[in-house]
Amino acid sequence: MKIFFDLLPIILFFVSYKWADGHKDLSAQWMTEHLGFMVSGGVVHAMEAPVLLSTAVVVIFSLLQIGVLKALRKKVDALLWAGLVTVLVLGGLTLWFHSETFIKWKPTVIYWIMSIGFLVTEIILRRNTLRKMMGGQIEAPDFVWIKLGWAWVGFFALMGVLNLYVAYHYTTDTWVNFKMWGSTGLMLVFTLAQGVYLNHHMEPLPEDDSSKVQS
Repeated sequence: MKIFFDLLPIILFFVSYKWADGHKDLSAQWMTEHLGFMVSGGVVHAMEAPVLLSTAVVVIFSLLQIGVLKALRKKVDALLWAGLVTVLVLGGLTLWFHSETFIKWKPTVIYWIMSIGFLVTEIILRRNTLRKMMGGQIEAPDFVWIKLGWAWVGFFALMGVLNLYVAYHYTTDTWVNFKMWGSTGLMLVFTLAQGVYLNHHMEPLPEDDSSKVQS
């Protein structure tokens, strides 16, 4: 459930972009009438409507996402706060200046924040964040967790670069598809590879004393 909740902004961005891309005139008219205050000049044109509408949807949802968690007295992860600040700044600039460039930088900024976060917590401070994320139930040698930490640092750093490469070398439609399917798929493959690596190096759990009692 939490994974779906975290992925909702990406899903909503994708769905709203695809809908607006097929209804450019209607999207532009609706945004001009209802969200014109968010853009410079107050008028949204048809060709820019898909990106601007999907950006507005993500900005509004990100605010609601944090609001719901706070209302339910749930803990808001640092990454969610970082995502909110990033989308408010870059999304706001995209809307005001009618420029998709800013929102295309959002995934890269988030990826690099996560890369730096793993570098600090896993490599420098040795806080075993990955082990805690897995409930502390997986036992493996320290060198395994260090290698995994470096792997996550490198993965997120490269994902940030890859996002910019797709954003600047392909069409916006291709970038949106990559954001939804490509990056999610790569994350899944990387996570599965991590599981295989951990499974290969897992240490056996301590035997329960009760199992030693003979009947």
